[in-house]
Amino acid sequence: MAEKIDKITIFGLGHIGLPTAALFAKNGFNVVGVDINQKTVDKVNSGVSSIMEPGMDELVKEVVSKGNLRATTQSSEASKNSNVLIVIVPTPVDENKCSDLSAVISACHMIGNDLKKGDLVIIESTIPPGTCEDVVIPILEKNGLKSSIDFKVAYTPERALPNNTLFEMTHNARVIGGIDSESSKRAVLLYEKITEGKVIAVKNLVTAEMVKLMENTFRDTNIALANELAMACESMGIDAIDAITAANYHPRVNIHTPGPGVGGHCLSIDPYFIVEIADKKDNPAVLIKTARDINEHMPYHVAEIIKKTLAEFNKPLNKSTIGILGVAYKANVADARETPAEPLIRALCGGGGEVMAHDPHVSREIIENMGASFVEFEKALKCDCVVLITDHEEYYNITPEMIENSIFICNRPILDPEEFRKQGVIFRGVGRL
Repeated sequence: MAEKIDKITIFGLGHIGLPTAALFAKNGFNVVGVDINQKTVDKVNSGVSSIMEPGMDELVKEVVSKGNLRATTQSSEASKNSNVLIVIVPTPVDENKCSDLSAVISACHMIGNDLKKGDLVIIESTIPPGTCEDVVIPILEKNGLKSSIDFKVAYTPERALPNNTLFEMTHNARVIGGIDSESSKRAVLLYEKITEGKVIAVKNLVTAEMVKLMENTFRDTNIALANELAMACESMGIDAIDAITAANYHPRVNIHTPGPGVGGHCLSIDPYFIVEIADKKDNPAVLIKTARDINEHMPYHVAEIIKKTLAEFNKPLNKSTIGILGVAYKANVADARETPAEPLIRALCGGGGEVMAHDPHVSREIIENMGASFVEFEKALKCDCVVLITDHEEYYNITPEMIENSIFICNRPILDPEEFRKQGVIFRGVGRL
């Protein structure tokens, strides 16, 4: 019989942790969010969202005012008073492209200090397969309690798209794996409270861990295929965007869109977790690693397109200004984590170019930390070469007359090349002639 669940502690109040905490609070649970950042804690306790996401300000204000959500930097009291403990902390990769589980390990140590019989521990952080059994559970058992017997453990990967997080969390399917059937049942009952989507229980923890990695690796690998096809097409004098569009009319073909690279905290990170474990198992994930190499190369490929195009007009990079449009990793968001714009900017600056960047969503501080000057939209368009990286809606209305020096490297298929070429603009980009 599943135990009553009404008090939840969530470790991590970031892009996924805070929406998760707020949704549970909205559905009547008593939720405490634990975060190491005092500014985040203070914001939440004042009823203000610490992340930029549609609907979050209103939701956080509502649940905090009702007393269903509060935040703290101190985990002990929250853990002692909760019967569900959920870990939603970042899991980046280090310089060797291996998983950095330090935040997960830290959270599990905090939980282990105050773990009680009957508690349910859920990991949502994206982790390499086997982490729950090999890392998480041994930490939780350090004070003598035994998993499955004394406390329950489940894993469920988050699925959310920036700018649409609340809708996706409440409508997408949710995959759950447990150390035993009771762990799965309790987690299923919990997440059914916050999503209208199907809640799918898989056989075990490691299967659930692998599901999230498979999803993002599928997309990353498909993008890598599109990028490799685009580079091959460029060398053959073929417009890859036109060819891919036509190929996708085949009922069993769905080639993704090529571009300047892959960013964000999921697609650019998660495949490495599979590569890491596959290497340890002496079964190298060659295709997945190659896909990552291709996508990480794309910003440098864009840099080469820029340099070659400038050289055709006797404009060396070190005597040119480059206007970058968009540094966020995807359209219409303020998230610049792992953005391909950063290695591109650094490569251009390293070659002596003067880089000026505009993004209607990303702050001046973030842009300047990448090495570019923050400029207004109009100034970016006046540069010797204008380079579109992110397909923000604000850029859909660019016209040929706006490209003052007639060189436009457009790396997203949102504008018609022929309209620009008719007006004498040199229009190129990934997959474009």
